Amino acid sequence: MKLLLFAGYLLVTVGAYLITRRIFLHFRYPLLNPVFLSTVAIIALLQATGGTLADYQPAKDAMTFLLGPATVALALPLYHNRGVLRKQALPVFAGVVAGSLATIAAVLLAGRVAGLGRGVLISLGPKSVTVPIAVEISRIAGGEPTLTAAFVVATGMIGSILGPMLLSAARVKNPVARGLALGTVSHGQGTAVALMEGETAGAMGGVAMAIAAVCTALIAPYYFPLFLR
Repeated sequence: MKLLLFAGYLLVTVGAYLITRRIFLHFRYPLLNPVFLSTVAIIALLQATGGTLADYQPAKDAMTFLLGPATVALALPLYHNRGVLRKQALPVFAGVVAGSLATIAAVLLAGRVAGLGRGVLISLGPKSVTVPIAVEISRIAGGEPTLTAAFVVATGMIGSILGPMLLSAARVKNPVARGLALGTVSHGQGTAVALMEGETAGAMGGVAMAIAAVCTALIAPYYFPLFLR
């Protein structure tokens, strides 16, 4: 029975993503983002069939395991666009570092204004970094890793939905700039959306995600306290 549930939920997850991805590529409407739409579809299915998170957990774990290979696979579009990166290495690096500093400052200042506690602020700080690194940054800095993971997922979801729309509204058409922006602010989910826009944007999103993660990990012990005093 458990094996059947595992196989069924695995097929449902893959099927939901493939269908919603086709819908997104056809309409190109931000709110039809595959991650958001497939998540809603799976939650609706669980509610309709009486399924629980415990039932879905094995299938979720299997898909999560594939995040590692999927991240490594980003090296392929990066290799194909290595010439672009070589020519614009300094602007790319400076832009991602500046973006990382800005997004951390913005969320911590907003949290201070909203009256959030120190623990919540620390947990919120690394929200734009991929989950494994963000959780460790939060743990070391004194935050709550579980809360950080939730903030990271929410950031990726919101950024991947609104990011392309805001970039288009600002008339940002350059695939390098779009990929860097999405990867810096929305980590893996933003990079996935950038990849659907084109190989160059996806490659730059992967570069941004990596640089932002390293930058945030290095500066967190010194940068976070500036906003927590």
